[in-house]
Amino acid sequence: MVEEDLDNIAAMLGDPEVMRYYPATRTRAEALDWILGNQRRYAEHGFGLWVIETRDGTFIGDLGITWQQVNGQPRLEVGYHVRSDAQGQGFATEAALAAREYARSVLGANELVAIIHPENLASRRVAEHLGMTQVDLDYGHPWITRVVMGMTFPRYGV
Repeated sequence: MVEEDLDNIAAMLGDPEVMRYYPATRTRAEALDWILGNQRRYAEHGFGLWVIETRDGTFIGDLGITWQQVNGQPRLEVGYHVRSDAQGQGFATEAALAAREYARSVLGANELVAIIHPENLASRRVAEHLGMTQVDLDYGHPWITRVVMGMTFPRYGV
């Protein structure tokens, strides 16, 4: 994710349909902060949210791995946003499967979670396609109790 992605990121995060399960849409300035925050994650952790594009370069959304707090504890999370006109076409699932593999094979993660608004059934279906089940509820957020979907990765050769 780079600053040249600002128009696409701002349009996506400013779309009320994409942000339906968030307290509010994001402004253009907040979208720039989103990009810069992910660049800081890349520098600090080596990963963050990445841009999702089709093979022809069409912007679809963002997806990636970030550290998030669940009930005050750090957990590795896969998160995703897809443009409203591209939702329901399998883009989030395809990208999330690649992110799951990245977490397992590159990061050596023991666990991966997805933190989901309880009414966001489409996002929950993506998590289920990854092999996740509900593992917790997160009470640490100021405006909602969120569903925590999760999975652990088997350890081979240990």
